[in-house]
Amino acid sequence: MSKERRLEAILWSIAFPGFGQFLNKKYLKGFLFVILEFAVNVQAKLNTAIIPSFYGNGQMANATVNYQWIMFYPCLYLFSMYDAYRDAGGKEIPYSFLPFAISAYFGTVGIIYSNVFKLFGHLAGVIWSPILFHIVGYVIGMIIRLIVLKLIRLPSQS
Repeated sequence: MSKERRLEAILWSIAFPGFGQFLNKKYLKGFLFVILEFAVNVQAKLNTAIIPSFYGNGQMANATVNYQWIMFYPCLYLFSMYDAYRDAGGKEIPYSFLPFAISAYFGTVGIIYSNVFKLFGHLAGVIWSPILFHIVGYVIGMIIRLIVLKLIRLPSQS
């Protein structure tokens, strides 16, 4: 499938986990991701934390969330994205899972450090910290993927 199709699946998954699966006609998986996203979102009080985060109040956002639940969110979110990408043709791209998986790990670390990570002197909080960590994790994942691909090609060229 085309790059456009893979990008479309990822962007719909970013909008709401499960939507990329619906786009790929994987309705049962899509429904499961929507239910999981809704359950984790509500239990974590994620939407309630988004509002103070957008106003720059990281402390209030951190005080709002349930950390026992929000720790699940990065892995659920990134796996939903990867699954939609994979079903849209990404499984044919070697090691395409690496940037997604590493980004999920970094997002979880972003939640852990959301009480101390500052951006321009302000506490980034439980919403912005994982988002920024996700981006860094994705870039590192892409670099690791490129290294793995180079290492795999070296022995076969001998």
